[in-house]
Amino acid sequence: MKRTYLKAAVFCLGIVAGAALMAVRANADEWNQKTVFTFSGPVEIPGQVLDGGTYVFKVVDSDSDRNVVQVFSEDENHLYGTFLTVPDYRLQPPGKTIINFEERAAGDPEAVKAWFYPGDNYGHDFVYPKAKAAALAKANHQPVASMPDEMAGKTTRPAKSMSESSVTALKRTPLNAQKPTGEEVGVTEAFTR
Repeated sequence: MKRTYLKAAVFCLGIVAGAALMAVRANADEWNQKTVFTFSGPVEIPGQVLDGGTYVFKVVDSDSDRNVVQVFSEDENHLYGTFLTVPDYRLQPPGKTIINFEERAAGDPEAVKAWFYPGDNYGHDFVYPKAKAAALAKANHQPVASMPDEMAGKTTRPAKSMSESSVTALKRTPLNAQKPTGEEVGVTEAFTR
């Protein structure tokens, strides 16, 4: 009788361990928030315009910062850039992936503003070079996160991999926000709700 209880206990432990392993694998897939987007026409990301097509967005695999995003080609063999973002908050977590665009003048491609992963209250609001952020803020009548223009080329250039020191360098980039009036303010002042 004792052997039956022992076998049942071992069997139950095996089921629990297997379920825990599957849960870890599911969470590992969500860690980088990999999302595939297909755009029917050109879209702007900080520092460049992507042609219509399919692209992969991922959060950089870093324990030190969850506000650095990379954009890849569909097959993930070409990295278009590594971008700073600031947290963007939603009261209700979306049930599906959401990407918000900035309005643009007629004929200009839409600019990616923010990306929200399903089930998360916090999304990724893209940081643009100061000059572009000022133009977007004026066109959209809302603040846009910005970085110094001279830093934009350094932080958005493609790289084969991101080391922790590279992520740390990105984090040290001074951030502000451009208001529709042309005024520059601290990023926390502009986005406090």
